[in-house]
Formats: sequence, C-alpha cells, structure tokens
Amino acid sequence: MDQLLKVMNFSVSSDGIGAGEHQTLDRPFGHVDPGRLFAWAGATASWPMRTAPGGSRGLDDYFTRDFARDIGAEIMGRNKFGPQRGPWQDHEWRGWWGDEPPFHTPVFVMTHHERPSITLSDTTFHFVDGDPVSVLERAREAARGKDVRLGGGVTTIREFLAADLVDTMHVAVVPVELGTGLRLWDSPDDLLDRFHLEVVPSPSGVTHHLFWRK
Repeated sequence: MDQLLKVMNFSVSSDGIGAGEHQTLDRPFGHVDPGRLFAWAGATASWPMRTAPGGSRGLDDYFTRDFARDIGAEIMGRNKFGPQRGPWQDHEWRGWWGDEPPFHTPVFVMTHHERPSITLSDTTFHFVDGDPVSVLERAREAARGKDVRLGGGVTTIREFLAADLVDTMHVAVVPVELGTGLRLWDSPDDLLDRFHLEVVPSPSGVTHHLFWRK
C-alpha cells in the first residue's frame, strides 16, 4: 500500500485563515489567538496536553485521538518550528515544545538555512533545504512504510498542494472570522478539481472538511 501524505486536524477560521502575521517568540501564531482556532481540540478527552480528567467525546475526540495513528514522519515549515528568520543565529532554540515534543517521529523542517539535526526524547528534527518532492521522498524513507503527516503551517501546506503531493486532508473550520492572516484558501471549493470533499458538522460548532484525492 502506498504511503500517504496527510494533513490532519488543521484548523482555519471561516474565512480560511490558519495563522496570523508578525510571528514572535511570545506569539507563535502572530496576531491571531490560537485558542480561537484550537479550542475544539483542546476540549476533547484525547487532547494530549490535557492535565485534568474529562473532556468531550464524539466526533471531535475521534479526530484528536486519531492524530498519531500510523504516522511515521512529519514535515513542517520553518515558521512552525520557531520564529527565527534567515541564517540560524541561535542553535539553542529547539522548538516551541520543550524537551518532550508531541511528534514521536522524525520531523523534517523545511528551511533554506540548514543546521545539524537535534534529538529531543523520541523526536529527531532534521533541517532540510529542498523542494517538496525531495523532502517528501526523505520523509517517506524515514517513515519506514507508515504515512507522512504534513503539519503546516499554511504556507507549507499550500506549497505541497501546488505540487499536487497531498493525498488526504482534514481541515477543521472554526466559526470565527479573523479578517487578516495567512489564508489556506478563499473557499474549500478551490480544491474540488483534484479532491473529493465531505463536510461533517460537529456539535461543537466546528465543521470538519475531509478531502481525498480523486
């Protein structure tokens, strides 16, 4: 069976925005409050950073629980890893996630400025300069037969969509309008030339958009 490239649990506003502008160390999502985009996942029983018992079950929890299933590697853009731009000035920066990153697989960080790989717990970050095709080839090799998750951010997902490399995509559309920011799409209908689409509303108010390649 072919290894799939999957976008999973990616949240956007009702006007298609998945992140804000002007990212800083204190504001990983720029001017956008990430709580407005990810509250649906954080409310579920399977949210990995949950510190208290409880949480919702049902459809939202299914997607949260399924996030790591059969994933052998992740690809992300440099801005998802950290706020630095240009040549790496601080090799002490090792991501937003502390000593226990949530990926548990090899992670390929796309950057024009390579740096040595780093390992934190069971996650190794590789900093690679390449086009989507070559980076996906490396990730698939590292995944050892499992699927590869395309983690974002918005610019990276758009780049892989433009290269026609994405096999399946789950986008959670949150009922808020953000107005400005990094936009995944103008409309989900933009992708219907290449993907089937099923839209499933959740009691939380989020609408899950499930795309799979035609």
